[in-house]
Amino acid sequence: MKESSLVAVVFVAALALGGGTLAAQITSQSDEEVQAAPLPSCTVLDRSELVPGTGALYGVNLDWEDKPLADYADRLGHRPAVSVSFTGFPYDERGHDHLRMAADQVRAHGRMLLLTLEPEDGLAEVTDDAVRQLTTDLAAINDSGVPVVVRFAHEMNGSWYAWGHQPTAYVEAYRRVADAVHEQAPGSAMMWAPNYGGGYPFAGGQHEAEPGSADFAALDTDGDGALTMADDPYAPYYPGDDAVDWVGMSLYHWGDQHPWGENELPEPGKFAAQLTGAYAGAGGDDRAVPDFYAEYGQRRGKPVGIPETAALYNPAAGGADELAIKQAWWGQVFDESMPEDFPQLKMISWFEWDKHEVEIDGPVDWTTTNTAAVRDAFTADLPDWLHWGPEESCTPAGS
Repeated sequence: MKESSLVAVVFVAALALGGGTLAAQITSQSDEEVQAAPLPSCTVLDRSELVPGTGALYGVNLDWEDKPLADYADRLGHRPAVSVSFTGFPYDERGHDHLRMAADQVRAHGRMLLLTLEPEDGLAEVTDDAVRQLTTDLAAINDSGVPVVVRFAHEMNGSWYAWGHQPTAYVEAYRRVADAVHEQAPGSAMMWAPNYGGGYPFAGGQHEAEPGSADFAALDTDGDGALTMADDPYAPYYPGDDAVDWVGMSLYHWGDQHPWGENELPEPGKFAAQLTGAYAGAGGDDRAVPDFYAEYGQRRGKPVGIPETAALYNPAAGGADELAIKQAWWGQVFDESMPEDFPQLKMISWFEWDKHEVEIDGPVDWTTTNTAAVRDAFTADLPDWLHWGPEESCTPAGS
């Protein structure tokens, strides 16, 4: 397919050959072996210039240790424009090393890092010292040639994370991180990414807001004394336009109905319907959910990202065929009409994992490159409105 390459990493040409003789351009080991041209140096543009004018950045969410970015790019035939990484926050030395490893791989084989920060011990641990360490690291990563989009404490409207169902504390923590990132790391941007509102308020989770608490009152947007699908699953958690550069929402096809685990074809139009709060189908009637795209993408003018998407295939179950399920889903996600129908949709990242999922207590292969048949169909179907990483690596400026 036709390929676009919108490069936020600016390559500064380095002249390797000056006014010397031809002999000076030959290695001392062999008079027939020409020196390899050095890689160009790279710098990063301001965060406002990381958003493509048309189309969307193609991204991937990888198991970094099992599938290095270089291997994935080779299998796909493209370098992804966005690579997703997760780390606990505040992070320890191991987390810091993982962050640097991810940045190094992105510099060599991708373009932009989407860094998901998870405050696993709660929002109170998001201290000023932790934020300073983060922005110091982000500035260094930016200076080395890697732009970063920070997805701080995603799915905060769910009840399953230690930072969930706490709108006041969440907004305060997010804004402190955003203020520091905006001031100290101009090559980095902030993404606000709630969970899709179907099934809200996700009752029964460990961190569910307690009735009578201030958080419960803040989440009861219709004031009826109960948390239900009639309450807005997004607005109480929104940190403000000045703090948010990107908005995002992960959208998966888990199947038709809970409990998940069966191999089922996605319903036509499901992806777009969930993005716009119009879904009513086998999984239930979610039309009480606000139109996320219209409110945060169109009305507020924010670029919209899908930081995670994929379709469930359970290799231990019968049912629909793997290729049929995945192709039906990516056919919706990467439909040719997307740039016209959703011009604010600027990033789509496939969840490229093959792992045990607690939701079904079994294996799920979310990938598109594990088998040749699925990979070949996927790459053949990728549209020309996607943007990829640069074909050539770059060297950190000054190295």
